[in-house]
Amino acid sequence: MRVVVTGMGIISPIGNDIRTYWKNLVGGVCGITKIEDPLYDELPSKVWGLVKDFNPDEFGIEPAMARKQDKFALYAIAAAKQAVDQSGIVSGENVDPSRFGVYFGSGIGGFETIRRDSVKMENDGPKWVSPHFVPTMIPNIAAGHIAIRNNAQGPCFSISTACATGTHCIGEAYRAIKHGYADVIITGGAEAPCVPMSVAAFGNMKALTKETDPLRASLPFNVDRGGFVLAEGAGALVLESYNHAVKRGATILAEVCGFGSTCDAYHVTAPRPDGSTQAAAVKAALKEAGYCGRRDVLHINSHGTGTPLNDSSETNAFHIALGRNAGKAIINSTKSMTGHMLGAAGAAEAIAAILALREGVVPPTIGLDRQDPVCDLNYTPLKAVKAPLTIAVSDSLGFGGHNSCVAFRKVE
Repeated sequence: MRVVVTGMGIISPIGNDIRTYWKNLVGGVCGITKIEDPLYDELPSKVWGLVKDFNPDEFGIEPAMARKQDKFALYAIAAAKQAVDQSGIVSGENVDPSRFGVYFGSGIGGFETIRRDSVKMENDGPKWVSPHFVPTMIPNIAAGHIAIRNNAQGPCFSISTACATGTHCIGEAYRAIKHGYADVIITGGAEAPCVPMSVAAFGNMKALTKETDPLRASLPFNVDRGGFVLAEGAGALVLESYNHAVKRGATILAEVCGFGSTCDAYHVTAPRPDGSTQAAAVKAALKEAGYCGRRDVLHINSHGTGTPLNDSSETNAFHIALGRNAGKAIINSTKSMTGHMLGAAGAAEAIAAILALREGVVPPTIGLDRQDPVCDLNYTPLKAVKAPLTIAVSDSLGFGGHNSCVAFRKVE
């Protein structure tokens, strides 16, 4: 069964709607900012990618819910509402509620909620821990809220594979529809990790950049790269069976045509250096998508975090997966602009890949003025490029060795 995308929504450091997000991606706008609060002077990293001008009311989120819920869930609800509104899907009207599902994840869940109530427990005692603590911080609660608000009574899953979460959710939602378990699924990922404890934790494991200039902080594939930039947000897509979408007259944005998933089985945080297991995920997605190096013009939205090990191993993976066609792929890293949205990254980047495919434009990898010789592929430095793309993939890697890749084609 064919599976298509009929809606998309985004909350990100460079825009809280699809139009703004795409305009800023193509324009090379950097959404990374300095951490200005003097209380945070001792943090090991001085920059992050914050969502700006987020108003829950604009997305139909009630004031009481906005006060009680962790930001990651609010971002998820907002992104999902955009995607559902664009798709025109309405439970009970043009989709059977029992065939309407949600596959939406988070790598961490309510980080700020965990921090806040831990402080209450330590300082004030157990009776001051919120009775809402558990259903606010658990990573699956975003999926639960999305299902409740959209009366989606079909399969509901929350996959958590660190930074590969969003891509895994999309891929597994694709498989669920393809094999007949649902007609429509809201899928994606959300994260809100920009709190001091998170910056301290990632920084102390030497994963974050120490650069203080936002424009030089996230440098994927650059010889000067020194770590990733922590960021927040959410991305959501509505996936639907092709026949269901055509029957109700939906606008089809792209076809999901391939998915690959592997594990490095190597190290809890470092990727497998030779890229072999990562390459297997990319090859699986491309094979299912019917990729042909002689005919297809391929775009890859890379994981591209700006950490020394990630960028070199991912380059190795692309060489292995594509062979002699590796040099023809038009690759980029949108994390150069957004920072790393962790569990939301795969969904935000899948949306970017779909938009690139539809518009025939690949956004740049900004800051790539000194490309590392070991990262020797076309990473679209500095400026967007036009290209007659026929296939686009989004590649994600996560702590624990999780690898995932999803492929898209246009539907004419």
